[in-house]
Amino acid sequence: MSTSMLERFRAPKDLELRDKDAGDTPLRDDKKGKLKNGEIKERERALTAELTAEVAKLQEKLYAARDQKLLLILQGMDTSGKDGTIRALFSQINPMGLHATGFVAPTDKEKAHDFLWRVHARVPARGEIGIFNRSHYEDVLVPRLSGDLDDDARERRCAQIRDFERMLAGTGTTIVKVFLHISKTEQRARLQARLDDPEKHWKFDPADLAARTKWDDYQRAYADMINATDRDHAPWYVVPADSKTHRNLIIAHLLLETMRGMKLAWPAPKADMSKVKIDD
Repeated sequence: MSTSMLERFRAPKDLELRDKDAGDTPLRDDKKGKLKNGEIKERERALTAELTAEVAKLQEKLYAARDQKLLLILQGMDTSGKDGTIRALFSQINPMGLHATGFVAPTDKEKAHDFLWRVHARVPARGEIGIFNRSHYEDVLVPRLSGDLDDDARERRCAQIRDFERMLAGTGTTIVKVFLHISKTEQRARLQARLDDPEKHWKFDPADLAARTKWDDYQRAYADMINATDRDHAPWYVVPADSKTHRNLIIAHLLLETMRGMKLAWPAPKADMSKVKIDD
């Protein structure tokens, strides 16, 4: 029996993040190198479109039945492709059943509450697919790197996240957490591309350069966070993200396999439709 995509990309125990793994393209089948890079990317885009079309069909069942929820959490270093993933995978989805949230630094009002307060308000309702572009995991990662969260406080927050996600799963939410694993070399190229294109200057944040100086610290922090919060009811998947098209293809596979596993079905009709006639 072939290994499922969910098993294949599930974060291993005692995960260590290595730059060399970010460039892996495990789903490419051009073993003899007959295809040009552009042709490979076009093939991956086409395959991704086929998979997302299937996801869209299942989303209609999810929205119609309104008895389950799906939460996709995207985490990764800057330029790893969180926005690009959302654009590529959800362009065919009915927006009525889609709820996307981009988390930035908490406001003063949000800081006055516990760190999960603002997150709980954004989880998907029944029938929805919720997408978190960054998430509550920023409240473990960023304070650790800034020195504002010691080890004891970090462990408490990870325990609270585990409890929070267990509660979500226990009330009908299927959780998919994806770490977009980009290399430092590829991030440099993408940051430079933003600087070189005036139309992308709005994407550039000088803080990204400061984060690069702590690259190894970020990789250790991400690995520790994933190891501490990977659970069967809220699994982490590590997706190599140096190739944008391959990244999208992998995540499309993960979403489709997850939604197939939810056993979605059309809701039962409210009446015997065979007896309903439309008058002139």
